[in-house]
Amino acid sequence: MYFNDVHIVYYIIAAIVGLFIGQMVDWANKRLPEYKKVISKDIITEYKMKFKPNYILMLITSTIYITLIYVYGVKETLIGNLDLIKYLLLSPMLLSVFIIDYKLQIIPNRLNLTIFEIGIILAFIYGLSNVAITINMLLGMLVGGGIFLLITLIGGIFYGKEAMGFGDVKLMGALGIYFGFSNIIIITLVSFLIGAILSIFLLVSKRKKTDEYIPFGPFIAIATYISMYIPFEQIKAVLMQIFTLGMYKG
Repeated sequence: MYFNDVHIVYYIIAAIVGLFIGQMVDWANKRLPEYKKVISKDIITEYKMKFKPNYILMLITSTIYITLIYVYGVKETLIGNLDLIKYLLLSPMLLSVFIIDYKLQIIPNRLNLTIFEIGIILAFIYGLSNVAITINMLLGMLVGGGIFLLITLIGGIFYGKEAMGFGDVKLMGALGIYFGFSNIIIITLVSFLIGAILSIFLLVSKRKKTDEYIPFGPFIAIATYISMYIPFEQIKAVLMQIFTLGMYKG
């Protein structure tokens, strides 16, 4: 049986792996903020003592893996599967970004560094088939981190405090490697749009006060997931309609 030209066995494998990865994400979310290694020699003993299934996170991760298989399919070559592989690797780390930043208002350096390290390896592998792709990925890193760094510096000059945390700057630089120049700009715009809408909602509903910090990492994570599933041109068209108040004709 096939769905979108992919055999059902791949979906079953993705679902099972997703359940396992989801529980590992829950474990990482406890360890990373404490500056502890996620994988250590005593992990089996310690994990057994503290083990408590996080069914919601397991289900979310499993669903993400299944839908990524459906959207990107399974190709015959490694190069052909690179887009699928990079998003399978990135997705659980994005979940950690969302949860940790939402709860603690931090994005651990170890998490950002892991996203960056894997991205650099992937950029090298892409370069084996097309150097232009690697150049675009590295340019995305500079642009993604540069935009948020500029916002942070301007906020410091005019308001005397950081408009963005440096964790957000590092995250956007790392994500730029995965998405390249054009897509990281789209992610930036979408994250600010989502951030504005949700921030207004939180303030109006009085869940947040006007002087209370609202973490930006979750908005970046949501925008990144949107970019994974919706083609660049479609997102661009929607954004143009929004920012031009419907005057853009395409």
